[in-house]
Amino acid sequence: MQETLGVLLYAPWIYVVVAASILLDVFVPLLPSGALVVTAAAVAAGTAVDVAALPSPTNPHLPQIFLLGACAITASFLGDLLAYALALRGGRRFGGAIARSRRLSAAQERLDSALRRGGGPLVVLARFAPAGRAVVSLGAGVSRRRKREFLPWSALAAVVWTGYSVGVGYLGGQLLGASWFSTGLSVVALLAAGVVAARLLRPEPTAEPIAVPLPADPGVS
Repeated sequence: MQETLGVLLYAPWIYVVVAASILLDVFVPLLPSGALVVTAAAVAAGTAVDVAALPSPTNPHLPQIFLLGACAITASFLGDLLAYALALRGGRRFGGAIARSRRLSAAQERLDSALRRGGGPLVVLARFAPAGRAVVSLGAGVSRRRKREFLPWSALAAVVWTGYSVGVGYLGGQLLGASWFSTGLSVVALLAAGVVAARLLRPEPTAEPIAVPLPADPGVS
């Protein structure tokens, strides 16, 4: 894996691919942006371990990890900002697009309920949930939320999501080397975070009203 993907890591366009994938997955949630970030971080970490074992170790990989994180954070925030701005101008069109997608509409129902309960911090949690980023960013524009109510939380979500994605990839590469196995485990850790986020964002079940029997009227036989 190091030979096949290590070359891609050092090519400047790998950062362009990662940034473009993250920038666009707010509109196309099926893009594997998280898997790309995790894989690049795992390869960088595994290659760094091998370089450190050389007689004259040099570690040129921290700048790559830093650049990878910077690209991911920037692309994540700019994608949210673009989706918010477009939905703000064409609210009906984007609202209709969400309604036509069963996945997005189901996610919107869950997230709307969750955001009413927890507000801004749940924007960060929604960044990990499937389609959560798209629903939150487009929904913020459709509902015409003010920038100061959404963008600071979007920036924090970008930092937290990137830190987690790069962190699990880098940790897997450090412990197990640059291999498909380490990358697979890191991707599983990212998917697990998404499952947990989706469960936490589930709307609370509404309790059905309990029918209380009325006392009998003593005047009625």
